[in-house]
Amino acid sequence: MKRYACRFVLLVAAVGLVALCAWAQGADETHIANSGQLKFGPGPNLPSCLTMAVEHGDPSKGAFTLLLKFTSGCRVPMHWHTSAEELILVSGSGKMQMQDGTSSTVDRGGFAYIPSKHPHAFTCATACTAFLSGDAAFDIHYVDKSGNEIPAEQALSVSKPKPAAKKNVM
Repeated sequence: MKRYACRFVLLVAAVGLVALCAWAQGADETHIANSGQLKFGPGPNLPSCLTMAVEHGDPSKGAFTLLLKFTSGCRVPMHWHTSAEELILVSGSGKMQMQDGTSSTVDRGGFAYIPSKHPHAFTCATACTAFLSGDAAFDIHYVDKSGNEIPAEQALSVSKPKPAAKKNVM
């Protein structure tokens, strides 16, 4: 009898340990966040005209949902992600452009799905707010017109206008 009791205790302990690990990871937790609780800041290798807040998950480790805020005219140059991407525009109006030159307007309430490693660019015509979700850790790989990967610094550099030539005053 003691033998069965010992096995039962071990089984209960093992089940409890598995349940504790699942609870600690938050795999089945409900998560609710209101806008006042969000902390917006710059994203890694993203234009300075865009700020983001993590709604759910850990974008550095796996699946995530972000809330993005773009200023009017903000452009994320041609790029791709390892993860598939889902974008839902909450406010504003933007344009999603694909590497092949096709583009589509995305209005308030609009949805865009971009498969993994599919080059695209996004520009907000007006100030925009959008939800962005991915099924793996967030990364961004910028590409040039030929589709070759380029450093973020190069993709995000803004061409400075040349100063006007000085006129000789006599």
